[in-house]
Order: sequence, then C-alpha cells, then structure tokens
Amino acid sequence: MMCGGIGEVQVADEEVQKICDKVKPHAEKQAGKTYDVFTAKTYKTQVVSGTNYFIKVHVGGEDHVHLRVYKPLSCNGGDIELSDMQHPKSSDDEIEYF
Repeated sequence: MMCGGIGEVQVADEEVQKICDKVKPHAEKQAGKTYDVFTAKTYKTQVVSGTNYFIKVHVGGEDHVHLRVYKPLSCNGGDIELSDMQHPKSSDDEIEYF
C-alpha cells in the first residue's frame, strides 16, 4: 500500500463491527431512517493522522451503505467519528475513496 493510499478490501471483523455499532446512530440521522440490520461486510483502510475506515454495511434486504469513519491515534485523544456516508449502495458496489 502506498503511504496515504487506500488499502485492499478485507472481510469485516469484530473490531470493524464495533466501529459500525458506535456510528450507527449518526448514520441513521444522516440517512433520515432507522436500520434494523447494520452488519459490516467488508472494508478498506487509509492511514492518515489516524485511520480512515471505508466500510460496506448491509442494512437489510438488498440494501447497503458505505461509511467513511475516522479513528484518531490514541495519543491524540478523541473518538471515532462518521466522516461521510454513501447510500443507497448494493452488495456489488466496490468500496472506493470518498
């Protein structure tokens, strides 16, 4: 991976799901709806002054959303934040920088 570039797609794990669970209320507010299902599927990362996570999330039926979540370095303090969101998306849509 090039410095500052976005990494390869990875299967979401427990850590990424916890990130999604934390930003779910913010995603619902931005989308203007509530999600009964909010399951992280795949993700890519980008190392900056912390880490940007680009996460594909299944939100029910055939629907997905893409989240960009920023996680600051622990030495800088701060909390995980939803930076941006793309919707609607499908399971076939690739995760790209946004």
